[in-house]
Amino acid sequence: MLLAILAVIAGLALLVWSADRFVDGAAATARHLGMPTLLIGMVIIGFGTSAPEMVVSALASLQGNPGLALGNGYGSNITNIALILGITALLCPIAVHSQILRKELPILAGVTLLSGYQLLDGHISRLDAVVLLLVFAATMGWSIWQGMKQRGDALGDDFAHELEDGLMPLKTALLWLFFGLLLLVVSSRILVWGAVEIATALGVSDLIIGLTVVAIGTSLPELASSIVAVRKNEHDLALGNVIGSNLFNTLAVVGIAGAIQPLVVDPEVLYRDWMVMAALTFSLFILGYGIRKAGHINRLEGGLLTLVYVGYAGYLVYTVVSTVTG
Repeated sequence: MLLAILAVIAGLALLVWSADRFVDGAAATARHLGMPTLLIGMVIIGFGTSAPEMVVSALASLQGNPGLALGNGYGSNITNIALILGITALLCPIAVHSQILRKELPILAGVTLLSGYQLLDGHISRLDAVVLLLVFAATMGWSIWQGMKQRGDALGDDFAHELEDGLMPLKTALLWLFFGLLLLVVSSRILVWGAVEIATALGVSDLIIGLTVVAIGTSLPELASSIVAVRKNEHDLALGNVIGSNLFNTLAVVGIAGAIQPLVVDPEVLYRDWMVMAALTFSLFILGYGIRKAGHINRLEGGLLTLVYVGYAGYLVYTVVSTVTG
């Protein structure tokens, strides 16, 4: 048990560090190749910050742990909105100026409804997974087209500010790109092994471990980047990180895991976890889109989001304690 806990801690630390190196290398390589700033931000950085969830869920699915794969994807979405945006808004209220983000919020809401529909029959088949991946490709294509068409958007300006720092040499960028990806895989294997061992030792499902420890750990890049963004007054970047990550998680993370191996879904995933995820997503839609005014998330709303996460996580911990002591 102690070795498994150490494996989870070490795996998460290495996972977050390697994801950061991978993003730096990928973004610098893209800049050397002449890719537009907004495109780098939406595709390269968006993919990079969701790389931990993708690799962890793919490996979990390969090793026959569908609960861990699904829990990581949905748990990260809940963590992103309730905990990360909540904490970020408590530190500094978030204002939404980007028209691109305002257009992506309804898409995220629709994608969330699609994921709920797929859970109704108790499993995510390979056909379901293919549908998710096709919707993901279409959404990314549309977002890129909108981003390239929308000149002078606030989100593009935020990405430009983020990429202003000195550009690393191409050889260094390629080195970090390769080793970052390699370490992502290695750290994910360590993390998945530790998480499964802990779940087995406690006698609880790997779904619970995926929804809590693993989801929080793989969401750390989004937390760090969102806090840094609002401190630099790049509010749209903070919200864009979360919207982009949740689209990646719902469509690509779950889609890749389901394509590798169909996922059997416990009933509580739909009636507990998906319901919380959906409620948070629609609250984000209302807050971020704004009704008759610019979208924003103030400190009170940030505090409420954080309390929702504390309540949800507390309930999950209660179910674990009840299972262990019962």
